[in-house]
Amino acid sequence: MKPIESFRVDHRYIVPGIYLSRRDGDIDTYDLRFKKPNGGDYLSNLEMHSVEHMFATCIRNGPIGENVIYFGPMGCRTGFYLLLRKVDGDTVRKEVYRTLRFIAFEATEMYGQSETQCGNYRELSLEAAKSCAADFLEHTDLLGANFIYPKG
Repeated sequence: MKPIESFRVDHRYIVPGIYLSRRDGDIDTYDLRFKKPNGGDYLSNLEMHSVEHMFATCIRNGPIGENVIYFGPMGCRTGFYLLLRKVDGDTVRKEVYRTLRFIAFEATEMYGQSETQCGNYRELSLEAAKSCAADFLEHTDLLGANFIYPKG
């Protein structure tokens, strides 16, 4: 079995940041890496679920909302995938930054936190989402990102 593209990246050198993972026609997959792979510090289920709800809602309600295909967590619990159609890199940087700043410093409610809106609505926390977003912004040069994975 040949490895998929994301397994071809040497995870020993990935640090928190934003990377262009792949390009499929007019759809770009971005890797929003919140934690260093294999570093022993991973996102909890509460953190992943909470960031997913907040980021997905905010980015889809922002200027590039109609271009969002998907936002969701990585199984390894180190970050998220953001799939966008036809959005230039500068706009991606600005909108991801704007979205995370809103979550970290302005959000006042947890989106989708009801039994009718979520299959695990009790495991959501606005404070967890705010903390993860603030930590990512503090430790990542998001606006200066070149989207290229580091190499060893």
